[in-house]
Amino acid sequence: MARRYDSRTTTFSPEGRLFQVEYAMEAINNAGSTIGVLTTEGVILAGEKKITSKLLDNAQCSEKLYRVDDHIVCAVAGITSDANILINKLRLGAQQYTFTYGEPIPIEQMIVQICDIKQGYTQYGGLRPFGVSFLFAGHDDHFGFQLYHTDPSGNYSGWKATAIGTSNQTATTMLRQQWKEDMNMADGLMLTAKCLLKTLDTANPSSDTLEFGVLSKGPDGKATYRNLTADEVTKLLKAAQPEEGAKAA
Repeated sequence: MARRYDSRTTTFSPEGRLFQVEYAMEAINNAGSTIGVLTTEGVILAGEKKITSKLLDNAQCSEKLYRVDDHIVCAVAGITSDANILINKLRLGAQQYTFTYGEPIPIEQMIVQICDIKQGYTQYGGLRPFGVSFLFAGHDDHFGFQLYHTDPSGNYSGWKATAIGTSNQTATTMLRQQWKEDMNMADGLMLTAKCLLKTLDTANPSSDTLEFGVLSKGPDGKATYRNLTADEVTKLLKAAQPEEGAKAA
């Protein structure tokens, strides 16, 4: 009787693969494009929103970008319900750390904690891996601004610029070619917009379908996060589109 290697989380195939983990990663590849860019002035996160109904109250929910703590923000690609569970754990862990030690949690320590949970779901029967990947933007006094990526297997890595979701290879190639060490926030936003335009299916992108967030230092020297307004996103897209049209021509 043939074994169904793809039906159990804990069973390796003869090639040494865990198909359930690979299926979870495939769900992420079908999600909206999500991009993170590290600059000298902060970190940019941006993503394509799949839910664009005018009836949706955007003030009550977010599809792509979530604030975890004052100094940590994450962007989501994958199953939003899975992301909500993990984000709640992240927020609780951040507050518990602050209560215990009297200082904000280091971003890498938070990522290790959530990746331990993700990895655990690849080891036990009766569970399935979380079908979500995160891009984390954070800041601490020792290492400054940082950008991390996590996947359903529990693996994580630090990046200067990366992309997940639909057409992530196209965006990653563009980031590899155009990202620079001394890139400031304005240049980073322009590069992020160009990458999103490359990955979108629609020829007429708008602020309704895209979400941009920026983590940077405020006047008091502390990390602050804000979402770009609809007008700012529209202006950014208009500035990025002429170059896109020239390249296509």
